[in-house]
Order: sequence, then C-alpha cells, then structure tokens
Amino acid sequence: MYLILLSIVVPIVFGVGLLLWRDRKPTIPGRRRLLQIVGTAYLLTGALVISALLMSRNTSYTLFYLTRALPICFRIDETGVLFSSMALIVCLCTGFFSFEYMKHESKEKRYYGFCLIVFGMLNALCFAGSLITFYLFFEMLTLTSMPLVLHNGSREAIMAGLKYLFYSLCGAYMALFGIYFIWKNSDTLTFTAGGVLNASAAGQSGILFVAAFVMLIGFGVKAGMFPMHAWLPAAHPVAPAPASAALSAVIVKAGVLAIVRIVYYVFGTSFLRGTWVQTAWLVLTLTTVFMGSMLAYREPLLKKRLAYSTVSQISYILFGLAMMNASSVTGGLLHVLAHGLIKATLFLVAGAVIYMTGRTRVDELRGIGKEMPLTMWCCTIVSLGLIGIPPTGGFISKWYLAVGSLNSGIPVFRWLGPTILLVSALLTAGYLLPLTVQGFLPGVDYDYAHLKKQEPSLWMTVPIVIMTVLSVLIGLFPGVIVDWIMNAVQVIV
Repeated sequence: MYLILLSIVVPIVFGVGLLLWRDRKPTIPGRRRLLQIVGTAYLLTGALVISALLMSRNTSYTLFYLTRALPICFRIDETGVLFSSMALIVCLCTGFFSFEYMKHESKEKRYYGFCLIVFGMLNALCFAGSLITFYLFFEMLTLTSMPLVLHNGSREAIMAGLKYLFYSLCGAYMALFGIYFIWKNSDTLTFTAGGVLNASAAGQSGILFVAAFVMLIGFGVKAGMFPMHAWLPAAHPVAPAPASAALSAVIVKAGVLAIVRIVYYVFGTSFLRGTWVQTAWLVLTLTTVFMGSMLAYREPLLKKRLAYSTVSQISYILFGLAMMNASSVTGGLLHVLAHGLIKATLFLVAGAVIYMTGRTRVDELRGIGKEMPLTMWCCTIVSLGLIGIPPTGGFISKWYLAVGSLNSGIPVFRWLGPTILLVSALLTAGYLLPLTVQGFLPGVDYDYAHLKKQEPSLWMTVPIVIMTVLSVLIGLFPGVIVDWIMNAVQVIV
C-alpha cells in the first residue's frame, strides 16, 4: 500500500513545493538546481510506480472512508498496469524534453509544478480501486491540468482553458448523475470484473441504460468523443508542446480509462451488450473517427492538425471497447499504448520544429527534413504507425480492431466499422505523409545553398527517439503484450 501512496503523493508534494518556492532572482545556477529537483522527482516517481506495479498487484487497500459506505481505496489490476505504464513512459519523456523546450520560459517553475501534480493524479486514477475514488481524482486531474493550457497567459490560452474546464466539469456532472443510480442498484462501488449491479437492477434497466449512456457522454468529454470534443483542438495549440504531448497521449486517456471502468467493471457487458446504449455509442465513436480525420486533413496549423488527429484516434479505442468482444477490446487497449507513444512523439516533433525554426504551419515545413533529418525520420516512422502500416504497433492494434468488428456479428457495424477505419487511415496518410514528402523532397527550386541543419539538443532528441523505437518494438514483438492483454480481457468481456 505504501508504494501506491508514495507514487501518488511524492510527485504531488514535489509539485506543490515548486509552486510555493519563491526564487525572486532566477539565475543559471538557480535553474540548474530547479532541473535537478524536477529530474529527481520524475525519476523517484518512476521508480515508485515500477515498484508498485511489481509488488502490489491485485490487492485492495482502503485508505479511509468518506462515509461508512464510500471508501477511498486503491488496487492495481491489469487495466491499471497498462494505463500506468503508458503514462509513466510519456510523462518521463515529455518531462525531460521540457528541460530544453522551457529554457526561455519565465514561468518554468510553475509549469513543472503542475506537471508533477498531474503525474501524481494520473497515478491515482490508474490505481483507483472504486468508482468514488476514481471520480474524486478525475475531477482533481481536470483542475490541476488546466494551468498547463493556460500557461502562456494569452487571451487565446485563457479562452481555451475555460473551454476545457467547462466541458470537463459538464462531463463530470453527467457522470455524477449516473453514479447515483449505480449506487442505488449495486452492493458496492468497488471495481469488479463483470460489473457490480445487483438483482434489483433488472427491474430498473430503463433508467440504468439512460445513466450508462449519460456517463459514456460525460467521461467521453475527456476522451474527445463527439459531440463534446471541441475543447481538444482549442487547448492543444496554445499549450507548450510537451504539455500538448501529455494532454494528447495521457490526459485524454483518463476518459478512456473511465469508460473502461464503467462499462467493464461497473455495468458489465452482459447488461449493456445488444442494447440501444451500445448502438448509440458505436454511432458516436465512428462519427468521431471520421470527423476527426477529415478535420485534421483540412487543418493548416501543425499542432491543431495533430489535435484533430487525437480526436479521431481516441475514438478508434472507444470503438473497440464499444464492440464488446475479446478481439476488439484487445485492439482498443493495445491502441492505448500505441497511440500514446506515437502521438506524444508527434507533438514533441512539432515542439522541436517550433523551438528550432519558429514555424507553426504545415505549409511552412517545406524542406524541414533536410534541416532536421533525425527528427523528421522519427516523425515519419511514427506517422506510419498512426496510419496502421506494419511493422509498427499501430498496425497490430488496428488489425485486432478490424478483426473484432468483422467477427462481432452486429448488423451493419460489422462491416461499417472496418470501412470507416480504412477511410480514416487513408485520411491519416493524407494529413501526415505530406510532412515527410515535402520535408525530404522539397523540389528543385528549394534553396539548398543556404540549407542549415539544426537538430535540437539531446534533451529533446533522446525522448523522441526512445518513444519512436518503442512504438516500433511493440509492432515487431507484439506477442507478449497481446497475450497479456487478451488474458486480462477474457476476464472482463
């Protein structure tokens, strides 16, 4: 239990300490000391998370009771391990990337403070053992991540931050509506594979279906699911690039994790499968997949294009979860990991390009592959993964999504799902591959005489390379991860 608590408390304590630390005259030695503290906090938290994952599996720990029937408890299961591992890799890589990217920022200390607090909140979400515990930290994640959107203090950032807050709170209140009905028709709110509804739920199925659908919409806000997706393309362009990477790769996954918990650990698939809730959810996910890809294809701003891409790709995961069969859920959960690595890399690449060249629009990136070859090769490799080209992890996850859909037996969706996924993959190629083509093949009229190679520092390059390599490795050697996910899925589907 202590390892779980320390993995949550330690980054939060470090983060709060940085926010309270008054360094009135920032100096180079002062910044070096700041980075030493932040680096120690990240590495210590990483070690605690790994220790907790190895030593505290499948045992519930109750911290205290909000009321006699509402415990704040933690438990590490296979679902928590998957999401926590992805969050750990991305948070460490984006954190160390920030050491160079944030070098010229006047609010650097505040940025690191909130990043560490968010890291702790994410650990708490992954390790939450009950619906009340999860909901508590889900709300706190919204409040502590909003300053990352507000960071630069511009009017655009403030409006994006407020939009993020209003959308998230609206979604959270919708989820709270459902919690009341779950509590009335269950014996416990502790996450249980297969669901927690009791015998009385059969007579209340009508209102419980409404509650389930409202909760899907509510938690789907964080995941960027239509029709509550508009905060995401507003927030990403104004946040610092490493914060955008965390938002897109990890924080939106909090919504995915919430949906996994309520569908597979609270309501149960036997209660929702074949109902209008499943049908409506499938419609929303496929709508989001196509809409996000189309908007990304038409978007000229690089970071906003990647934000719309996230809207689409997260609904790949939700589509797999909504099919409610072993293959599709396996594909969805594998895409959690694949997308997290790929999208974090793409946002860090965008950050590196902006940092080194100041260019923010796609049409300004002609010849960028000649100037930053290593960075753009990493961009190309992970772009192929997002499209679904072997041998990347994105191909394996989308293969399982397509197979799960074809074998589902659900009328219309068994063929409509793979069709829309294929169209979305083509659109993904349409909005990502031009970066590579124009970047490495700028044409004969490009000014080669004044070409200046300007790769970023190792603080920025190494995290990009690490996540690129990992995204390929899970595609080259998927057996262990897929087998582990499938064994976990068999228990809950």
